[in-house]
Amino acid sequence: MTTAIKAYKGMGMEGRTARWYDRTTRKDTAEFQTLAVRIAAAVPPAAQVLEIAPGPGFLSIELAKRGLPVSAVDISRTFVEIARSNAAAEGVDVRFQLGNAAALPLEDASVDFVVCRAAFKNFSEPQKALMEMRRVLRPGGQALLIDMRRDASMGEVKEYVDGLGVSRLNRWMMMFVFRNVLVKRAYPLEEFRRMAIEAGWIQPRIDASRMGFEAWMTKE
Repeated sequence: MTTAIKAYKGMGMEGRTARWYDRTTRKDTAEFQTLAVRIAAAVPPAAQVLEIAPGPGFLSIELAKRGLPVSAVDISRTFVEIARSNAAAEGVDVRFQLGNAAALPLEDASVDFVVCRAAFKNFSEPQKALMEMRRVLRPGGQALLIDMRRDASMGEVKEYVDGLGVSRLNRWMMMFVFRNVLVKRAYPLEEFRRMAIEAGWIQPRIDASRMGFEAWMTKE
């Protein structure tokens, strides 16, 4: 069974919306730092890391601060510009480029680790994106995909948003987007597992969390 192509219905991440997202997700700095530490501990020294859909680039920047060579691909022109500016401000070298997750502008077997955080549910061709992640990895390389799951409760979402310390208006906007866009776009865990296996991943490890999941996948 092949997953149907769906229209892209992210938050229209260009222009003003992308800049708002940049300002808002700065509140997640500690989370990006923690994830970067975990990834750095899981890969060999000097491993080539690719982030798919980095948005403002905060995770890629934290990975580069830890001495890893990092490249990143995003479909939003505004995000690519913002991420380049953010990296320059932090004094790190990350190659941010425009591209589609379903047709990555990278050669086969060219990276050691792929990470995609909080974006997979918005991809118009999710199974192709999973195939592309596998294509660009070297044998033995790993991919880490982190996203929401369809059955995330709004109570857990509210607790997360309240913990960000953003303004009342931003809290309202974020809850609106979670309730009316993101949760509806997310996948049930079993559907994601099926897509991953059909894309060629063998025995993906999927760990559920309060609001979402982590999928660790190794290229055989």
